[in-house]
Amino acid sequence: MPEFLWLAGKAFVIALILTPIIRDISRSFNIVDRPGKRKVHAYPMPRVGGIAIAIAYGASLITFSSPNPQLMASLAPAWKLIPGAALVFLIGLADDFFSLKPWIKILGLVAAASAVFFSGLHVGGLAKHDLSIWLDYPLTVFWLLLTSNALNLIDGLDGLCAGMGLVATLALFAAALLHGNYPLAYVTFPLAGALVGFLCYNINPATVFLGDSGALLIGFLLGCYGMIWTQKASTLLSMLVPLLALSIPLLDVSLSVLRRFLSNQPIFGADRGHIHHRLLERGLSPRKAMLVLCLFAALAAALALLGTSFLGGRYQGFVILLFCIAAWAGIQQLRYSEFDVARRLLFRGEFQRAMHGKLRMESLASALEQALTREKWWEELVQGLSTMDLVAIRWTGPQGTREKHQAGSVAAWSFRVPLPSADVIEIEGRFDTGAESFDFVAFAQLLSRTCPAQSTDGQSLVPEAAAVVIP
Repeated sequence: MPEFLWLAGKAFVIALILTPIIRDISRSFNIVDRPGKRKVHAYPMPRVGGIAIAIAYGASLITFSSPNPQLMASLAPAWKLIPGAALVFLIGLADDFFSLKPWIKILGLVAAASAVFFSGLHVGGLAKHDLSIWLDYPLTVFWLLLTSNALNLIDGLDGLCAGMGLVATLALFAAALLHGNYPLAYVTFPLAGALVGFLCYNINPATVFLGDSGALLIGFLLGCYGMIWTQKASTLLSMLVPLLALSIPLLDVSLSVLRRFLSNQPIFGADRGHIHHRLLERGLSPRKAMLVLCLFAALAAALALLGTSFLGGRYQGFVILLFCIAAWAGIQQLRYSEFDVARRLLFRGEFQRAMHGKLRMESLASALEQALTREKWWEELVQGLSTMDLVAIRWTGPQGTREKHQAGSVAAWSFRVPLPSADVIEIEGRFDTGAESFDFVAFAQLLSRTCPAQSTDGQSLVPEAAAVVIP
């Protein structure tokens, strides 16, 4: 235990001393994060605090020496992750200075993950089951990309990313001690010390930000810690320790990807839909939102430790179920409109109604395109709209008006489509006619495309919309 405290203590002191120095230098050279519509801070803030964490963590490991060969052997995983972590730090630092394009950062992270993989640190055998390189390599790269970006995306409030990293690091350190995984314990505790030293200046109101150099580095290191854990995991369920330890950042990035997919937005785009943004919109202050998220992360970490302990080992399924229920309840409180719409589509029949409307439009288009005379075109239009139980369908043009009307019915809405040659199609209906699944824009485009200018016998065809009523 003294060795653990010595490593963490050195990292803490270095970060505590170095962070204000880096902050002041950053401010002097105008390396700051400026306020914006997605930003919470109101003033330019130094943004390369990750330099202090990187130096503190690296120095605490590199300068460690012990006469005990067993202790030195426990630090072997550190030499496997440091080259990749250094590359991630440099990529993040370059982004802090030059705002790299997303694909450049992704390539840099892939290169760092590849360096870690070929150094011998990888997802490896899931629960002692060896994986082929064709599965092991992509899983390793995906996992490290996921954790790195998860911590980077959640870095939106003072102390949030560093706090999440601290909770996850302590959870993995505690799990390592409980199961005698000393290589993992030795590489995790120094990061905890560095994060505590940095948080002295990053808690709201913060005087310095992590920047991508810090957020990506923390996420990458945590991903590497998770792989060190899996290499000695005895069951698949025990692999839930890194997943639960990182549950809030992983949940946030998963929700972001799903939201943007459902709303047809760029996956790598920026928005104000992250979990911390939703908490701010619910009226929480930045400090309270950070504390709430860190509390939930700590509870998830406690569940992870409970699930792998001697007492809770037989109740791992219950632990997973409890976490899933808590996560579902939390997501409900965030009130994402994208998920509400998706739920209505899937479980309230709206998907079936939308599909029925699309099929009805396709059938109507096929019928109107095959109509050769104005009489036939009008008949197909009336027949195609008959399932909507409309109040009226009217076709008005230079040659007169054609209309079908449902006796005794009063229209609650009308839709008018001007067509070429001064023709107009107008439909009227009630709110209970099933028109909610009808694509009116596609209908207007279809009429403009298929309405013929004149009939096959040379007579002028009336392209005006006629009011049609289903008898």
